[in-house]
Amino acid sequence: MIAAKARMLERFRKDMAVREENRSTSRLPPGQTWSKGFPVLDLGVHPPFDEKEWSFKVWGEVENPVTLDWKAFLALPRTSTVSDFHCVTTWSKMDARWGGVLMTDLLALVRPKPEAAFVIQHCAEQYTTNTSLLEASAPDAILACELDGSPLPLEHGGPMRMVIPTLYAWKSGKFLRGLEFSAADKPGFWETRGYHNRADPWLEERHER
Repeated sequence: MIAAKARMLERFRKDMAVREENRSTSRLPPGQTWSKGFPVLDLGVHPPFDEKEWSFKVWGEVENPVTLDWKAFLALPRTSTVSDFHCVTTWSKMDARWGGVLMTDLLALVRPKPEAAFVIQHCAEQYTTNTSLLEASAPDAILACELDGSPLPLEHGGPMRMVIPTLYAWKSGKFLRGLEFSAADKPGFWETRGYHNRADPWLEERHER
């Protein structure tokens, strides 16, 4: 287990070097174009939000698993971030303003165990997507419930979604209802349909080769 995590970290460091080299020459990842608006691309399902019924669960390889209702989630430390948002279909949104709970603050609450290596996002309608814990721990990764200072609209994944700006947008699950911390990787909806397992836009990891 420790050896596998060490290999993952070494690969991550090497790829980070390539990513930073690409970033040094352009703010826009290869193959992307800036969008004037904020397109909505999803599976066509926008589950209605009922504050009394909504819950968010964190479980798996964590020392402090939690289940939060909407009021409890909103009571967590709140912050805002500004980041670019890159869709695998080649458009990018500049300077999206998100408000919510930083993943680093959530990690401090649930305390992942040493064996935790992956974070599986569980969303409404049984949609899932997977990332490494390293990517989910990025300083600007956020559980977003606001967009541009207003409550996150349903079409953009409200009431709460994941946002991981370092990865293509399908890794930022809409309608997020739970996070599973796992020692084993668990590819999700798009990953099992040929999309890249990691999805780094600076390396153009769109599809598995």
